[in-house]
Amino acid sequence: MSVELLKTPIEYLKGVGPQRADLLKKELGIFYYEDLLTTYPFRYVDKSKYYKVNEIANVQAEVQIVGKIKDIKEVGSPRKKRLTATFYDETGSIELVWFKGVRWIKPTLKENTDYVLFGKPSLFNNKFNIAHPELEPKEEATEGHTPGLHPVYPSTEKLSGKGLNAKGIAKIMKTLLLQLKGTLHEFMPPDILEKTKVMSRGEALIQIHFPQDIQKLEAARTRLKFEEFYLLQLSVLQQKNIHKTQFKGYPFTQVGHWFNTFYSDHLPFELTEAQKRVIKEIRFDLGSGRHMNRLVQGDVGSGKTIVALMCILLAIDNGFQAALMAPTEILAKQHYQSLLEFTETMGLSIALLTGNVKGKQRALVLEGLKDGSIHFVVGTHALIEPTVVFKNIGLSVIDEQHRFGVAQRAALWKKNNLPPHILVMTATPIPRTLAMSVYGDLDLSVIDELPPGRKPISTVHKFDANRLRIFGFIKEQIDLGRQIYIVYPLIEESEKLDYKDLMDGYDSITRAFPMPKYQVSIVHGKMKPEDKDHEMERFVKGQTQIMVATTVIEVGVNVPNASVMIIESAERFGLSQLHQLRGRVGRGAEKSYCILMTGHKLSDDAKTRMETMVKTQDGFEIADVDLKLRGPGDLMGTKQSGLLDLKIGDISKDQNLLSLAREWAQYTLKKDIRLEAPENRNLREVFLRKYKAKMSWSRIS
Repeated sequence: MSVELLKTPIEYLKGVGPQRADLLKKELGIFYYEDLLTTYPFRYVDKSKYYKVNEIANVQAEVQIVGKIKDIKEVGSPRKKRLTATFYDETGSIELVWFKGVRWIKPTLKENTDYVLFGKPSLFNNKFNIAHPELEPKEEATEGHTPGLHPVYPSTEKLSGKGLNAKGIAKIMKTLLLQLKGTLHEFMPPDILEKTKVMSRGEALIQIHFPQDIQKLEAARTRLKFEEFYLLQLSVLQQKNIHKTQFKGYPFTQVGHWFNTFYSDHLPFELTEAQKRVIKEIRFDLGSGRHMNRLVQGDVGSGKTIVALMCILLAIDNGFQAALMAPTEILAKQHYQSLLEFTETMGLSIALLTGNVKGKQRALVLEGLKDGSIHFVVGTHALIEPTVVFKNIGLSVIDEQHRFGVAQRAALWKKNNLPPHILVMTATPIPRTLAMSVYGDLDLSVIDELPPGRKPISTVHKFDANRLRIFGFIKEQIDLGRQIYIVYPLIEESEKLDYKDLMDGYDSITRAFPMPKYQVSIVHGKMKPEDKDHEMERFVKGQTQIMVATTVIEVGVNVPNASVMIIESAERFGLSQLHQLRGRVGRGAEKSYCILMTGHKLSDDAKTRMETMVKTQDGFEIADVDLKLRGPGDLMGTKQSGLLDLKIGDISKDQNLLSLAREWAQYTLKKDIRLEAPENRNLREVFLRKYKAKMSWSRIS
């Protein structure tokens, strides 16, 4: 395929010109021939069959009829004018109506002329009509007409005003395909084409736009999806290979005093088999002399912190310092406290560094990191500031890494001569297909087992009308000595309204649970950090029984005595967030509950989310449903990265094709890692054009 031709600005295509080109750029992001070529139809209409007017009552979709027009007239007030006409054939008549474009449509209509009509009938006052039908004089419609599936392209009102409605775009697409004829060369390696039996690229691009039949359309879709996934996997796997072969890491060869002492004398419980397996995988990486870049995913409560600590102890055993970076101050403090409890009798030096650590205390931490007297530090993004200098950092643990910006994560690389090993932890279960695409350049470990003794959380969905009964249940739980979370949404776009809901909710809670018998805490983003910390501290110490909060408590807060999580307006939360919030309870010995409160009016997606939460506590099952509902870009914050800018493939629906594409990408790179073989010349050209400018995710884990 000629790269130069595909990079031709769209204004040079016959039928486009400067004005239409400006609109195509602004409305659809079409700048070059290639952009138009990969603007695929979002649906197809079947124009293979002609109907009679008396047959349309039995048809659910669009119909195509040959007939004539009469009684063309404008009706309604001058401000709400509409155009009507009667369309008829020998079997009956139907009314046509236009609500827009009356001025320019009326002069084009001629009585007693044969037309081909296309549109979707609807019933109004027991009579069928078609709004805004496609109408073409029969002579023009049948000249060069190809019966069968016709493409429908995305368009906008502004584009339609310039003749670029779905039909107008189809017209310039035909022009483009004619111009590109003979240049749509294949780039897939011949052996892959032969073994997969996918359609050729040139044929697929013609059939996706103007399919001969449904079978050819499906074959074209399969080819173009496979191609997209294949190129994506080549990129991910190549970065992984570059990382493994070119980036050296500090070798941690010793399993020494700190690791062994902790394992034999201080480990508070028996490790699960999953934890042992993951630690073994990490130890292998750390001892290899290559830079480790590993993602550990495990559900809420699966014991990721202990795994991280044992890796930190390996770093210290080998003369290195370690850092654990968390996305929020609350979570950083939580990690610091729990790691301190695990190791307080061992003589390790641990520090906390957040934005709120100031003055003399901050100076002491910075000095200890620089001279090496502090073994490891827990903190927020404060850890990546230029003033933070380590004597010898060898391991960076990043918690919930998708909450950090790319530049923030990259800054950790510059803290030593060789980059410190990277261990990424997430409690957001990532479906295998998404992990394969987004994090395919990281090595993946999964803690797929919860420690024994963790009881399942009873989850129910209740409507607002049940509120008084819920209050009664809360009182019962408090009488048993338990604590309660009540969480409200706080979303940027509706912050003022949400804040009002939160405060109204807080007022109703304090009225229903009056002092002095009940103590209620409140935590939200508008509070000063010290006030927030004070309220959190009171709840953690059991001085308050109810915590009314926004999602600031979503990640990390650990109060074993809290046994009830009530989520208000639960329909406004994503599945991943609901699952994270539920994970705040069920950490103690007592039975725990999660109550999802919603109004009666729920969208289909919201109903699916509530049903999924009630049905399962398996984070991976929840993540799979979430992926189908929300799409990959939203789920892991990859939209901004441009990593998954797929035009036709859908990793939530095309999982088998994605896996197949990965296998073939591995096969290609195994034979020709740099894509330099003669048979891969076209592939290399296409691949570099698509992925050369993409940032190397493997360098910034």
